[in-house]
Amino acid sequence: MNRTEREAAVRRLLEQRSPQVPVELYDDVVRRGERVLRRRTAARRVMWLVLFAAAVAFTVWALTVRPWVEPPSQTTPPVSGW
Repeated sequence: MNRTEREAAVRRLLEQRSPQVPVELYDDVVRRGERVLRRRTAARRVMWLVLFAAAVAFTVWALTVRPWVEPPSQTTPPVSGW
């Protein structure tokens, strides 16, 4: 099939009347679409909640541990001048 034949076939397909969708099928599709949207919204909210909880946990950890402060020395300095 060359290019002109393919274009002619596509034109014939586009000129035909589209088939009617059964009402039951339309209702099922709408119901499924609403369910998918609800699940996506719930997943997005859970994701933001987990991200917020992780940020709060990191902030609390950083404020209590203070990793930017140098830890105290574990040994005493040498004593001189006795």
